[in-house]
Amino acid sequence: MKFFLAKRMYSRVFSISGILSGLIVLFIFTSKPAGRMSSYSLLCLGDSYTIGESVEPNENFPKQSVRLLNNDGYDFEAPEIIATTGWTTNELEDALKKSAVKNSFDFVTLLIGVNNQYRGITVEEYKPQFESLLKRAIQLANGQPSRVIVLSIPDWSVTPFAKDLDREKIAQQINSYNEVNQQLALEHHVNYIDITTSTREAISDLSLVAADGLHPSAKEYAKWAEKIYLAIKGQLQ
Repeated sequence: MKFFLAKRMYSRVFSISGILSGLIVLFIFTSKPAGRMSSYSLLCLGDSYTIGESVEPNENFPKQSVRLLNNDGYDFEAPEIIATTGWTTNELEDALKKSAVKNSFDFVTLLIGVNNQYRGITVEEYKPQFESLLKRAIQLANGQPSRVIVLSIPDWSVTPFAKDLDREKIAQQINSYNEVNQQLALEHHVNYIDITTSTREAISDLSLVAADGLHPSAKEYAKWAEKIYLAIKGQLQ
């Protein structure tokens, strides 16, 4: 009788041990890796510079930024991009009004204005349109200005595309636009990243220009992504 009871008890202990082992294995394979955090979202608003015209889809700055963040242990979804080649501030605003994009993102980037400059739209017209977009970007970032990143307009005057144009005039106009978007960024307490200075290095380094002779290369976008990654990481630490 004692042997029978001991055998039953041993079987029960073995069974419980097996269940616990199974649960441990299940936990190991289904839990997130150590250091991974809650999933974050990124919305990127802009034009051809945001979609990454003339580079591979995975090499635009939104996707390179998210890749850097994920590699550093931050769990980011694929970036949402609302941008089209040729868009001005008005066209981006119209697209946002018609878009079915969700109303809440953890971070939002805004880079817009080069097509305003290219089409000869004045800085005075650009200012209220950009400010309207900036306010919308803050709303989309859950009303948190610290989660919005404005990028300056790149200087395309240094690219091969502009070789027969008035490069000095283009550069001056880009500077005027950037003075406006930087001032508005300061007034609304959002982050501001200067990428213009970096793009001007293309005058002596064509590896920073894409095959079309106008847009940035993946190498140049990587520099922007690094700055965005650091800005976002600073908010999450």
